[in-house]
Amino acid sequence: MGNVISKDGTSIAYERKGEGSPIILVDGAFCSRSFGPMGRLSSLLSERFSVYIYDRRGRGDSGDASAYNVDREIEDLDAILKEAGDEASVFGMSSGAMLSLLAAGGGLPIRKLALFEPPYLPGGAGDLAQGDPAARITELARSGRRGDAVGVFMTQVMGMPEEAFSGMRQAPTFPAMEAVAHTLAYDVMITNDRSLAGKLAQIATPTLVIGGDNSPSLLRQAVESIADAMPHAERRMLSGQTHDVNLDVLAPVLDAFFAS
Repeated sequence: MGNVISKDGTSIAYERKGEGSPIILVDGAFCSRSFGPMGRLSSLLSERFSVYIYDRRGRGDSGDASAYNVDREIEDLDAILKEAGDEASVFGMSSGAMLSLLAAGGGLPIRKLALFEPPYLPGGAGDLAQGDPAARITELARSGRRGDAVGVFMTQVMGMPEEAFSGMRQAPTFPAMEAVAHTLAYDVMITNDRSLAGKLAQIATPTLVIGGDNSPSLLRQAVESIADAMPHAERRMLSGQTHDVNLDVLAPVLDAFFAS
């Protein structure tokens, strides 16, 4: 494991696997180097590439700051890009794909960009919930009600039925989800960053926007909208896949894109 220091002084933990052209993987909500799909995906890609996975701020071994701003997460990714060296590519999943898009729109030097189902809507970056779920998540997490903060995210933002979330509380992975509950507000703010709509047409980075053809219609619409709005983007729908994509299906698609 290594660490880079972001612009605001926050320490960001990362690890590198493999040799070759560098690729940085950017997680979505809940996930970190030790929890979620990126650990295995990095192993699948490391046979051909130098793959960097990192803990987004507030997760795993990375630090955090007292106040959050989306720009700070873009600076974190910039610090990893500098560590990876010239000609680094980026792959982001879900809210991590939104963060990667915002970074590209902000001018970060990304060689190639691949995205899996960013939760984006054409009218802005998506009013996915009523009210202010980020503020409510932050309030609950700070008061020690971390499980309830997860519940707000899952039911009000992700649209999970209340009864389904009640069952989730009993899952063995729930403590890991509670541990990063405060960072769910960060994902909401990234998703609702309305600056993205005006940036897509200016992003010159070659981009592959990927979706599952069995995913919810809003996510399939997001894939189409982003690919249509970006001048150097192509769309790829994976047969039979959902937002919980099979990594054995996804990895060869990324391999072929980043190798070309």
